[in-house]
Amino acid sequence: MNEALGMIEVFGVAHSILIADSMLKTSNVRILSTEEVSQAYYTIVVAGDVDSVQMAIEQGRDIANTAGVFIASKVIARPMRETITSMLKNNV
Repeated sequence: MNEALGMIEVFGVAHSILIADSMLKTSNVRILSTEEVSQAYYTIVVAGDVDSVQMAIEQGRDIANTAGVFIASKVIARPMRETITSMLKNNV
């Protein structure tokens, strides 16, 4: 797989929607999934080429940090297909 996987965790559903929207508008990525981890934590998973995913996650992190809702983020370049398949089955 030549794509990358990016994940960002934030506090609050409203901020997660704002961040997802911004990532889609500023980068050539697609949302693979969103998950309510708990009543306050949300994870957004995006995929695309490595540069686009890195840009999207940086954009999301900047917005989340400004709002004080950032928890964590990670980019995995060229993940194994099984990683993505497993995540989608579990709706991560």
